[in-house]
Amino acid sequence: MNHCRYVITVIALTLVLVLLALACLAFGSVDIPVDRIVDILSGKGSGNKAWDIIILQSRIPMIATAALAGAALSISGLLLQTTFNNPLAGPSILGVSSGAGLGVAIVILALGGSLGGLLGENMGSYMAILVGALLGAGAVLVVLIAFSAIVRSNTMLLIIGILVSYLTSSVVQLLNSVATEEGVHNYVAWGFGNFSGVSVAQMPVFAGIIVLALIASALMVKPLNAMLLGSRYARNLGVNVTRSRNVLLLITGVLTAVVTAFCGPIGFIGLAVPHIARLSLGTSNHSRLIPATILAGADIALLCALVSVNNPHGIIPINAITPIIGVPIILYIILNRRRIQYFN
Repeated sequence: MNHCRYVITVIALTLVLVLLALACLAFGSVDIPVDRIVDILSGKGSGNKAWDIIILQSRIPMIATAALAGAALSISGLLLQTTFNNPLAGPSILGVSSGAGLGVAIVILALGGSLGGLLGENMGSYMAILVGALLGAGAVLVVLIAFSAIVRSNTMLLIIGILVSYLTSSVVQLLNSVATEEGVHNYVAWGFGNFSGVSVAQMPVFAGIIVLALIASALMVKPLNAMLLGSRYARNLGVNVTRSRNVLLLITGVLTAVVTAFCGPIGFIGLAVPHIARLSLGTSNHSRLIPATILAGADIALLCALVSVNNPHGIIPINAITPIIGVPIILYIILNRRRIQYFN
């Protein structure tokens, strides 16, 4: 029965992914007929150069970016929830996204980097932003690892993550106060969240890092399942808990930092989607949960992208949409936590 449920869930999530991708291709500020989209994708061309450019250089990269970013953030949330044994853990809640954001702020506001690199004008600039995000996320993860060895309470660790987020936000505000007007404008625009910032030229770097990190997370199924039973049982099963936790946090830091650098600090997806996958499957077996979480994360991100661009008054920031989806799910988890089984 559980296997049938898993197969049905994966098929359903895949079909939704395909439908949302097609909707993102067809609808936007300019609606393009489906037959013309087919002609463009088959290489024939639509006869309208503007439509060709929109599909090939704007919408296809946006779809790929949204799907990969949603999958990356969702897996990050899943890994953090398992590592810290806390259903309310996530990249944004534990401060990992804030740390990556601080790294980006230092590059843009203090060191004079710009978002021009993120738009394909300067390879060095966007690589600097990526490195800044990686270092910022890594610094927060080091703090969390240090405190997790001292503080045994998951609730207290969650509070520490929130305090780290406040601290990084304070530093960003200080950087804003001394930055140039252009730097502040660039940082604010980046902070809204956007799946349209990855160009065709940058896609290999963005997609390559995320795909490799997702594969690495899939290879950690055994230690992840063992950690659900507790550290003592995991050690009895032959799992090196410390090393596994560090590897999982490294994967989380890379995924979160890459998405944050290219798309901005996207909230709630990493926190909410793992719960959607658990509730859909009725299990926390990571061999099934990881594929479902990747697909569900891609679906949610594509849905947010579709809503974002289909607005007559302009593009809606992604971070204005994700809380509408994420908050009700988190409230449901909080209210029904005792009735939800996290391992089956």
